[in-house]
Amino acid sequence: MIVLDYRDKHPLYEQVSEKLKHLIICGALPPNSKLPSVRSLAMDLSINPNTIQRAYVLLEQEGYIYTVVGRGNFVTDAKEWLSGRLKAIEGELAEQMTKAKDAGLDRETMLRMIERVYGAQEQMKEESKHD
Repeated sequence: MIVLDYRDKHPLYEQVSEKLKHLIICGALPPNSKLPSVRSLAMDLSINPNTIQRAYVLLEQEGYIYTVVGRGNFVTDAKEWLSGRLKAIEGELAEQMTKAKDAGLDRETMLRMIERVYGAQEQMKEESKHD
């Protein structure tokens, strides 16, 4: 069930996208299950179909769903997708760590930087929940 908050500072398409991501990650929408049509979901939520289409495009770009032309939108196998995404992130992190090491940063400095960035992101996430 998707409930939108019209007072939320985030655009409706982002809210729809986040709610669907949550449903996919928690398993409420199993892999390869068909999502509601754009028109159907727009009618259910009483919003413009373009908003749903934008949310679906975002979800597809992020790898949560895939489109079969003429058939609709379907949920990606989240475990396979997540495994691939984690490998990509690990590769990106390794590349950045090599650059930092080449710039003369030691292991302890890099770990402190990671902790500081991670902590700042967690704080921003918590603050956005309270807005």
